[in-house]
Amino acid sequence: MTTEPTSGRLAYDDAATLAEMGADCRAAQAALTRPLTAAARDLSREAPKRDIEIPEAAARLAAALNLQLDGE
Repeated sequence: MTTEPTSGRLAYDDAATLAEMGADCRAAQAALTRPLTAAARDLSREAPKRDIEIPEAAARLAAALNLQLDGE
């Protein structure tokens, strides 16, 4: 019978102190907030979309499949 070597640490054992983990969380929040703010700013500047035309053949196919297309 063989035994597996262990690392000396349990799977649920945290290697960091509470202060270190708190600092990591704050750093992650700061890193995630900047891209989110930029994305929201870019989204507010987005130009309105043009109307989408639905070809007659696509409308007939959608009707045959009982699908509802915008504008109908």
